Amino acid sequence: MRHFISLLTTVLLFVNTNAQTTEDSVKASVNQLFKAMHDADAAALLAVFDDSAVLETIVTTRDGQVKVQRESPAAFAAFLQKEEPGNADEQISFGAVHIDGNMAVVWTPYHFFYMKKFSHCGVNAFTLVRTGGQWRIRYIIDTRRKDPCLTKPGQ
Repeated sequence: MRHFISLLTTVLLFVNTNAQTTEDSVKASVNQLFKAMHDADAAALLAVFDDSAVLETIVTTRDGQVKVQRESPAAFAAFLQKEEPGNADEQISFGAVHIDGNMAVVWTPYHFFYMKKFSHCGVNAFTLVRTGGQWRIRYIIDTRRKDPCLTKPGQ
C-alpha cells in the first residue's frame, strides 16, 4: 500500500508540474508580444504570430455604434517600427488560461500607456496554437475604453 501511495504521489506531482510548464510556455508567448511592443521590435513581434493571425479590436464610434476593426500583424509591426522603445507599453495581468492539447485561450486585462501617458484599458482575448513545438498567437480580439478599468496598472 505504501508503494502505491508513493507511486500515486509521484505521478500526481509529475502531471501537475507538466501542466504548469505548459501554462508557463503559453504565458511566455503572450509576454513576448508585449516585450516586443515595449522594445519597438517588429521582428520579435512578428515571430510570436501564426502565419494566418488575425488582430481585432471592438470599438464604439462617436455615434454609439459598436464596430470591430481588423489589423494585420504586418501593419502592427509597421507601426512599431516607427516608435521609440518604451512608447507602446501595455501592462497586462493574466486572468484565465485554458489549454486543451495544442490550443490555448488566454484572457488578459490591460492598461495601455503611449509615451508614458495612460491611453486606454480593456481586455485582450488570445487564441494560441502550438505548432512546431512553439505557442503562436492565432487570434487576438480586445476591448478599449478609458474607464472603468478592470484592474489597476501592474496588477
